[in-house]
Amino acid sequence: MADHPDHGVHPDRVPNRSGTGSGTGAGDAPAAPGADRTTPPAPEWEQRFRAPRTSLPDWAEDAPHRNLFVSNATGIFELYTWDRTTGEQRQATSRPNGTTDGTLTPDGAWLWWFRDTDGDEFGTWVRQPFEGGADEPAVPGLAASYPGGLALGHDGTAVIGRSTEEDGSTVHVAAPGAEPVEIYRHRQTADVGDLSRDGTLVAIEHTEHGDAMHSALRVVRLDGTLVAELDDTAGGSEELSLSVMGFSPVEGDQRLLVGHQRRGRWEPMVWDPVGGGTTALPVELPGDVHAEWYPDASALLLVHSYRARSELWRLDLAAGELTRVETPPGTVSAATARPDGTVEYMWSSAAEPPQLLSTGGGVVLDPPGLTAPSSVPVTDVWVAGPGGEVHALVQRPAGEGPFPTVFEIHGGPTWHDSDAFAAQPAAWVDHGFAVVRVNYRGSTGYGRAWTDALKHRVGLIELEDVEAVRAWAVETGLADPARIVLTGGSWGGYLTLLGLGTRPELWTVGVAAVPVADYVAAYEDEMEALKALDRTLFGGSPEEVPERWEASSPLTYVDAVTAPLHITAGVNDPRCPIRQIDNYVARLRARDAVFEEYRYDAGHGSLVVEERIKQVGMEIDFARRMLERVNGSGAPAAGAPSAGAPSAGAPSAGAGGPA
Repeated sequence: MADHPDHGVHPDRVPNRSGTGSGTGAGDAPAAPGADRTTPPAPEWEQRFRAPRTSLPDWAEDAPHRNLFVSNATGIFELYTWDRTTGEQRQATSRPNGTTDGTLTPDGAWLWWFRDTDGDEFGTWVRQPFEGGADEPAVPGLAASYPGGLALGHDGTAVIGRSTEEDGSTVHVAAPGAEPVEIYRHRQTADVGDLSRDGTLVAIEHTEHGDAMHSALRVVRLDGTLVAELDDTAGGSEELSLSVMGFSPVEGDQRLLVGHQRRGRWEPMVWDPVGGGTTALPVELPGDVHAEWYPDASALLLVHSYRARSELWRLDLAAGELTRVETPPGTVSAATARPDGTVEYMWSSAAEPPQLLSTGGGVVLDPPGLTAPSSVPVTDVWVAGPGGEVHALVQRPAGEGPFPTVFEIHGGPTWHDSDAFAAQPAAWVDHGFAVVRVNYRGSTGYGRAWTDALKHRVGLIELEDVEAVRAWAVETGLADPARIVLTGGSWGGYLTLLGLGTRPELWTVGVAAVPVADYVAAYEDEMEALKALDRTLFGGSPEEVPERWEASSPLTYVDAVTAPLHITAGVNDPRCPIRQIDNYVARLRARDAVFEEYRYDAGHGSLVVEERIKQVGMEIDFARRMLERVNGSGAPAAGAPSAGAPSAGAPSAGAGGPA
C-alpha cells in the first residue's frame, strides 16, 4: 500500500474471498484507547468480541512517531491516528459499517483511506490531515473501482491500482497537482506492489499469463516504460509465484525485496531490477518465510510460519547470520522493525488473547478496560488423507467425550487456521462443543504443492481432507457422529454447503456464512479479481469447462441436503454476491427444507461488534436447537423453526460470517 505496505510482515496471498484486500487490517488484538470500557454483564464469549482491540500500528517512514491503527473502541472497527511524541490518539473515520483500509503518507502529514459503500469494496481513496480535518478526494480524476494497491512517494506522488469490469486492471500515477496518468492496463489481475525510495520505479504484481494464483513481477518507470521483468511462471507454464515485499528504504538503493517459491515454499530474495540479477538469502527454515527491511536496510525481519505457528528472526545481510527474535509460543500475526532497532509484533495463542508487544520491553498499546477472557489451548492432530497428512487443530470443552463437535472450516481458500486467539471457536467451546479446524489442501503454510493442489476438482478436494479428519474424530471418541456441525464463512461457507449436499450422511447441522452457493451465478456477479482466480481454479470459465463448474457448485446438490441449515448473507457482498444465494435458497424453499436465513445490509465480513455477536449468537442457538430437534441431543432449546423461516430480527448494519 504505502511505500512500505502496512510496515508489517504478512503472508502473501492470491486473491480470495476472505476479506477486503490490503490495508492496516483488524484482527483479534489487544485493548484500544479512548473509550468507555465498563465491563458489560455478558457471558465470556460475548466479552471476547467486545474487548477493545487494535491492529499493529503502521508508521510514517519519515515521521515514525506518527502512527495509524485500527480499533473497535467504539464498537465498530475504525481508523485511528496516534502521535507517539504527544501521546494523542484520534479517531479518524466514523462510518456505520466501519473502515479498515488506510495508510499514512511518508511524511506523516496525511492519512489516506478507502471509502466504499456499506462494505461493497467499490469506491475511491480520500485523505485527511493527520491532525484532523475534512476528508477530500485524494485523486479527484479517478472514478470508483475495486482497489488494486496503493504506493505513496516521498515527493507526494501517488501510484494507484484499480480494477473494474470495464477496464480490467489499471495503474495510474498522480504527481502533486497533476491529473492522474494511466501507465498500465490489462484484462488479467494486476496490483501495485511498491514505489522505490527515490520515487522513480514502480513494482507491479501481474498475472498476464492467465494464472491468477501465481504472479509475475514487472518494474516500470513513472511513465510506464519497462525496466525489468521477473517471471518464475515461464509465461504461465510453471506454477511458481513471486510477490513484492518492498523496495529498500534507503535513499539511492533501488533493490527490491521479493518473495519466491523456487524451493517449494515462500522465501525472500533480493532483486536488483536496474543492475540485473537476484540474490538468494541464507534462510534454511522449514516453513514459509515472509520479510520486510529493517529501516537502515542492514537486515531483514522474518516471520517464519510453520505448522500453524510462527516465530520471528533477524537476518543480518552483511554477515548472512540468522538470529532468533524471542517471542512466546503461538502466532505472530504481524510484525514491524522500528527505526530504533526494536521490533513490535502482535502475538496470541488459541488460549491467550492478543498482545501488542515490543522487544524493547512491555506492551505497546494496553490501556485499561475490558480484557478478553482466555480460552482453551489447541492440540495438534495429523490425519492420513488422500493427498497426504492433514493437519487439524482441536479445542475440547470440559468433560469426557464424545462431544457435540463443530467442524469450523476456514475461508480463503488460500489461508490457514493457526494457534492464534479467535473469538468464534472459543464461543463454541464455551457452549460445550469440541471445535476442529482443518488445514485442508489449498491452505497456506504447508508448502506450495499443498496450496496448489485444489485445482479443477474445486471444493471436492478440500472436503476429502475434512472428511478424513471427521472419521478420525469419530473413531477416537472425540465427536459424537449424531451431533456434528459443519460450518464456515466465505470459502468455508462454500465448503459447508457443498459438504452438506455431497455427503449428507456425515453432517447433522450446517451453518454457512457468506457462502458461494450457486458457483456459476457467483462468477457472473463477483468482483473481477475473483473471476480470474476462479478461471485458474477450474481451468476455464463456466462456458469452457461446464462439467467442472457443475461438479463443484453447491446448487448441483441442493436437493440432497437433509441437515437443517442456517445461512447468513450480505446484501452488498462483492465476493459471494446475493443473487447466487437467492437461487440456492429458492431451491431449499421449494421443497420445504428446514433452514433459516439472515441478511444484513453490508458486505463480506463484519466490522460492527454487536452485529458479529448477534450473528454468532444466532448460529450457536440454531445449532443447539437443531441438534435437540434432530436427535434429542445437544443443548435444550425452546421451539423449532418452521421450514424456511427467516431468523428473528431485521437485518441491521454490519456484515457476515468469519473470514
